[in-house]
Amino acid sequence: MKIVLGVAGGIAAYKACSLLRLLTEDGHDVTVVPTQAALRFVGAPTWAALSGRPVATEVWDAVHEVRHVRLGQEADLVVVAPATADLLARAAHGLADDLLTNVLLTASGPVVLAPAMHTEMWEHAATQANVAILSERGVHIVPPASGRLTGADTGPGRLPEPEELYAVCRRVLAQGRPAGPSQGAFEATPVDAPATGDLTGRHIVVSAGGTREPLDPVRYLGNRSSGKQGYALARTALARGARVTLVAANTTLPDPPGALVVPVGTAEELADAVRSAVAEADAVVMAAAVADFRPAAYTEHKIKKTHDPGDPDAAPVIELVRNPDVLAGLVAARGDATTPVIVGFAAETGDESGDVLALGRAKLLRKGCDILVVNEVGADKTFGRDDNLVHILRQGSSDDIVVGPTSKDDVADAVWDTVRPLL
Repeated sequence: MKIVLGVAGGIAAYKACSLLRLLTEDGHDVTVVPTQAALRFVGAPTWAALSGRPVATEVWDAVHEVRHVRLGQEADLVVVAPATADLLARAAHGLADDLLTNVLLTASGPVVLAPAMHTEMWEHAATQANVAILSERGVHIVPPASGRLTGADTGPGRLPEPEELYAVCRRVLAQGRPAGPSQGAFEATPVDAPATGDLTGRHIVVSAGGTREPLDPVRYLGNRSSGKQGYALARTALARGARVTLVAANTTLPDPPGALVVPVGTAEELADAVRSAVAEADAVVMAAAVADFRPAAYTEHKIKKTHDPGDPDAAPVIELVRNPDVLAGLVAARGDATTPVIVGFAAETGDESGDVLALGRAKLLRKGCDILVVNEVGADKTFGRDDNLVHILRQGSSDDIVVGPTSKDDVADAVWDTVRPLL
C-alpha cells in the first residue's frame, strides 16, 4: 500500500526512522514528507536511503506533478510521527503553509497522528483543544506515552515506540479505506475511539505477563509467559474505544499508548492490583500466567550448594504454599452482579485426565467466570510467539469458538467480540 510518513520537527524524529523501516519491510511503498524543522534533526539522505524513494520536502518540488495534492489523494494511509504541538495546531485549523499540511488537507484515506512534545505543551488547553478538533474530524490520535523526555524531565508526551506505532498503522489499514472528502464526511475515528467504537466509554482491566515468586535474592519460580497476548488485548481494547488499565507482570514490552500500566512482580501483588482496578471496571481479562504456588519462606541469602562428601548430590527441599486464586476471587467478589464481565485464560498441556479442551471446560465450570480462553502451551507453542490458536468457551454454551492459528491481535479482537454482548 501507499503510505505517506510525515515527520514534524521534534527530537523524536529519530524514532520515525525505525517506523519507516518497519513499514518498508512490510512491503509498503512509503514516501517521507518531513517539515523543514524535522530536517534539522534527521537529514533528507537518511529518509531517502531508508525509504528507497526521493524525499518530498517542498510544495515547489516537482510542481508539474502537483505533488502537494496527489500525495494525499493517492495515499492509503498518512501517518505523522512525531506530530508536534505546532503541527497539531496547523492541522486543526486547516493551514497549508508547507508540503506536509497540504498532504493532510488532501488525504482521502485514514490519517494517524502521534503527538510528541514536552508534558506542559501536551497538557496545555490549546493543544488539547486541537486534539479534540482533529479527533472529531476522524483523525486517529495515538496518545503519547509517559517516560523520559528531552533532558531530565519525565512525564506524558513521549513518542510511543516504533513497534507500537507500526501496530497501530497495521490495524488502521486493516479497517479499510474510509470515504474521502469528495465522497462525503470522513468516517474514521480516533485510535482511542475508532470506527468500531464498541468499547467506547468502557473501562477494561487486563492482566498480562508472568508472575515471579522469589526464592532468594537471585532466584525465583516463574513461567515462560511473554505478555504478548495480554498486551494485544490491551492494544485492541484501546483501538475499540476503551479506557484500559493493564496490570503487567515482568514484561519487557513497550507500553500500549494510552493505557494505564501498573507493573507488578508476584501473584499477590497482581491480585492486589487487579482488585483495586476492577472496582469501576466493566470487564476484566485475566491473561497473565499467575503462579499457582510460591515458596513458603523466602531465604534472605543466596541458597548455597551443600558440600557434604558423604552426599555430593544433596539438594535443598523447597516447601511451597498455594497462591490466591485471583480469577476465582474475582468471581466470588462479584457475587450475583453481572459486572464486571470476567474472562479467564487457561494455558493447558493436556494429561491423562483429558485433552486441552476437556480440561478447559472443567476449569470454566470450576472457576465460574463468564468466558474462558483456552490455549495449548508447551515447547514452541504460544509462549513468546506472535501467533496463537485458542478455544473461547462461554458459560451456558456447549459450543466453543475456535480462533486461529492467527495473530494475537486477531485473537484479542475475537475475545472482545465475545465480551461485547455481555456488557
